[in-house]
Amino acid sequence: MQHTFLQISNTSIFIAFILLLIALVPLALSIRSKHEERNSKIAVGIVIVAFILELVYFAFRWAATGHAPVSNLFEFIAMFSIMLIAGYLITYAYYKTKLFGLFAIPISLILLGYGSIFSTDVAPLIPALQSNWLFIHVTTVTLSYGILSMSAVAGFIYLLKIIPADEKSLRARMLEFLMWNIVVVFAFIISISVMRGIGYQDDFLYVDQSGNNAIAEYHLPSLINYNDAQAVNHLGDNQYEAADHFNLGISLPPIIKAHSLNTVVWSIILGTVLYGILRLVFRRRLYTVVKPLAKSADLNLMDDIGYRSVIIGYPLFALGGLFFAAIWAQEAWSRFWGWDPKETWAFITFMFYTIFLHLRLNRGYEGEKSAWLAVIGFLIILFNMIAINLIVAGLHSYA
Repeated sequence: MQHTFLQISNTSIFIAFILLLIALVPLALSIRSKHEERNSKIAVGIVIVAFILELVYFAFRWAATGHAPVSNLFEFIAMFSIMLIAGYLITYAYYKTKLFGLFAIPISLILLGYGSIFSTDVAPLIPALQSNWLFIHVTTVTLSYGILSMSAVAGFIYLLKIIPADEKSLRARMLEFLMWNIVVVFAFIISISVMRGIGYQDDFLYVDQSGNNAIAEYHLPSLINYNDAQAVNHLGDNQYEAADHFNLGISLPPIIKAHSLNTVVWSIILGTVLYGILRLVFRRRLYTVVKPLAKSADLNLMDDIGYRSVIIGYPLFALGGLFFAAIWAQEAWSRFWGWDPKETWAFITFMFYTIFLHLRLNRGYEGEKSAWLAVIGFLIILFNMIAINLIVAGLHSYA
């Protein structure tokens, strides 16, 4: 029965991914065609079906595992993607803006693609995760992420429209830097998927933070490794033999997840190469390629959506990311707060949005200033989710 439920769950989220991809077509047509209303309704209808299928994924994976599917990085990212679509549907219900989906849905697709590179295997929960507060904490945090993401989408659309294509300024370079980041993420997903697809894997034996032997799996050639790591081949049943894998020789202590940092470095290298190729193909900055999509954007509406999204997402994050997280931490580790890397960045995220609202309400940071803050806030969320989870070892390393 567990196998059947997992199959239904995995199939549901895969079909949801395809439907979200398809929905972009009528969404684009709703902006540029004569049948705007009809295409818009078709697109939103497809997104709603995709969202329902994502909920089916969640329900059947829960039924298969016996616990809420929020216990590893794949499940967390999938939950984030689901909540982002929920945020989009809520935004559409209130504002009826067709343009928004052209930017929000691709983010959800990128998240699903990114999450798919991590293990989807079902495993027994470690003691720290055997708490109902984990589900409450993660659900509230991902819901806040989904809503705060709408603020970033609105900010990005605002910046695309307001910054001229031929402008040579700091803000134009910063917007182009955002496009470079997007290309790097694509390179990350594609490179890992391809290398895993062809079966590339180099194993290295190293001593972890606890002093125990551990195996690091490299799906890209080793540029960065652990101190005194030894190349090995897996023989099966936890049996290994010495091997001769490529290793550039850069070594780090186990407090840093060297195999994950290695992937990030490769992603930056490959992403930069891909970015350069795209610049040669289009012969202009990449933000100017997508800029026409924001031509019909209402700047006042984008500013309002960005502000209201933070007003709603901020208290939700405070509840989930700090208050509920502290209760769970007390159950799991017998202390409410310990300045673990993940906890520290949750606090940084909270303080950033606190400053955001202070500047907005008391210093008149509206329009372009508010848009930049919204985008930066989303980058902080992504840094917390990707860099801190992947690179820095801590109590949240299981995620």
